[in-house]
Parts: sequence; C-alpha cells; structure tokens
Amino acid sequence: MRKWLLRFAILAGILALLWVSRLTLFAPEPVPVRLATVERGTVEETVTNSRAGTVTARRRAKLSPEIGGQVIALPYREGDRVEAGAIVLQLDDRSQRAQLELSAREVEAARADQERACLAADRAERELERVRTLADEDIVSTDLLDSVESAHLTAEAACRTAAANSARAEAAVTVARTALSKTVLKAPFAGIVAEVAIEVGEWTTPSPPALPVPPVVDVLDPESIYISAPMDEVDSGRLHPGMITRVTVDSHRDVDFPGTVARVAPYVLDLEEQNRTVEIEVDIDTLGERILPGTSADVEVILSVRDDVARVPTSALIEGGRVLLLDGDRLAEREVETGLRNWDFTEITGGLEEGEEIVVSLDRAEIKAGALAEAADESNGD
Repeated sequence: MRKWLLRFAILAGILALLWVSRLTLFAPEPVPVRLATVERGTVEETVTNSRAGTVTARRRAKLSPEIGGQVIALPYREGDRVEAGAIVLQLDDRSQRAQLELSAREVEAARADQERACLAADRAERELERVRTLADEDIVSTDLLDSVESAHLTAEAACRTAAANSARAEAAVTVARTALSKTVLKAPFAGIVAEVAIEVGEWTTPSPPALPVPPVVDVLDPESIYISAPMDEVDSGRLHPGMITRVTVDSHRDVDFPGTVARVAPYVLDLEEQNRTVEIEVDIDTLGERILPGTSADVEVILSVRDDVARVPTSALIEGGRVLLLDGDRLAEREVETGLRNWDFTEITGGLEEGEEIVVSLDRAEIKAGALAEAADESNGD
C-alpha cells in the first residue's frame, strides 16, 4: 500500500510540474494587436469606378485634308501650341490657284458678253418703240412690226442668257476658292499639336467611303479635360449630374482632385465578357497641375455625407458586422450596428461607445475571439 501511495505521489508531482511548466515555460506568447479608438467624425457613402477611368480632352480634333495632294508646309510640330484658325498643314495648291485664275478670267468674259447682249437688247427695245409709233400712223407694215418685236424678244432672251452665264462663271469662282481652301488644314480651336503623322514632301489622299484613313494632325485642348469612368450598373440609379467627386490619377497619386459629375450615360454598356457598366463624365479642377489626356484615373462619387458620428476604420469590421475588442488579456467579439461606410471609415450606430478601443490588425490567423493578446507597442513598430 505504501508503494502505491508513493507511485501516486510521484505521478501527481509530475503532473503538477507539467502544469506549472505549461503556465510558465511553455505558456503561449500573447498576440500583439493594433488598436483604434471609436471616435467621432465624418463618414461618406461613396461608389467608385469598376474599371480604370481615362483622362480625356473634350476638345480634340483629328484632322485630315479633304483632298489629296503633296504636303509643302507643316508650320507646327508635336508639342507646339497653336491658336484657333492657325494653318497646321498646307498642300501644293498650284493647280487650285490656276483653276481660280481661269475661273476669274471666265467671269470677265461672261460679264463682257452680258454687257454686249444687254446693250443689243436695249437697242432692240428702242427700235421696237420707234416702229410701233410708225405702225400707229400706218407708215410701216404689220409684218415689219412683228419682225421687230421678235428681234426685241430675242435680244432680251440673249441678255438673260448672258446674265445667267455670268452668274455661273461667278459660281465657278466660288467653287475654285473652296477647292483652294481645302489645300490647308486649320486648327479649329486653340490648343496643342498632339501628333503629326506626315512629313513635308509626302502625299496624302482623302478617305474613301466606309474606309477611314488615319488623321495626319491631332490637335487637343489640354484645358478641356474631363474624366470618363465606367461605374457598376448596380449604382446607375443613384448617380446623377452635379454630384461631388474625388479623382486620383496615376501621375499624381498623392493628390485628390475635386470634381463634379457632368453627365451620366442614358444607357448601360453590355459588352460581352465584361461587367455591365454605365459611363459617367466628371469635370475636375486640376488646381494648376498638368494632367495629360490618356492618363488612367479613379473616380470616387460621394453619394451622401454624415458629420459628427461615431466611426471606426472599415478594415476593423469582420464578417457578420462584428469587431474584436481586447478584454483583459483575451480577444472578445462584439456585434455592432453600422450605417454609412466607405473604404476608410464605417459609421457605428450601436454596439460600441465613443472612446472604446477595437482591434484593427486582422491580418493574422491567430487573431480571433478567445486568443491571448496584448496591445502592440507602436513605438517598436509591432
């Protein structure tokens, strides 16, 4: 019996030693967690574009000559600033100028013919009046009067024909001037030459029907930029012109540009193999920054705003509308009621009080309810 008691005492000692070791030497280290305080502030409800938006110039003209010809002048090169109406390309216009000169000479000839024919018509009219007077006195025959009347009518018709020929010659001058004007390309507005796709001495041909030819000069106004952004179709009913936006562009990632929704497309784009989207246009204030058309952009449309409400970082919420709190040395879950939210903050309408601290570092699997934890020492970077 004494032997069994001894064995039991040894076993109990071993178990006690293991228990003490577990609580001391082999005790799990508490998980360091970062905490955030429930504070009051502003929360916005926002939606963002489903795919990258694009900085676009509202005034951009891709120009090509209406007629074919050889380029003899390119007064501006890529990157040059041009004024409205400035000539950006000129074709060889010798044949057009020759045609204009020929048309002008034909006008002179037609006017001379008109003058001669109308003078003859005036003379025929005077002759008709004289013969009518003589016919009234029975001095000349009726046949002679008829002959003179026919001559007068013929002369008047010749005068009208000559006037029509003169007008046609003047119209030909207008046509020639129009053809001459087509030998130059002019900037439709003040802007910058974005691209020149031809050189002096090369030939350009007009675009045939249903087969567009690439433009030879591209002019854009960098002051007329806006953002074209695709938004998810589920948000289309909540978007309307006038809404305030924040825009970020890849070339200025540290700057938020304020903007306003200028247009919402009246239809949903339903391209195959893509999410259905509705296109919006956003006018932005660049605040003096230079943003190049074609740059990628992200748009955040502000749907509603609530000021001075309890809020927590959105990253602190876990599935099911719950948060983790550090209760002593253990993590505990708590359900919360939420309101507006965005990527940064979520409004808390119930379940938490201002000043309470919640866990915001949820990036480790061991951070869960019941885990041993301690507040991270921010000064050490934990």
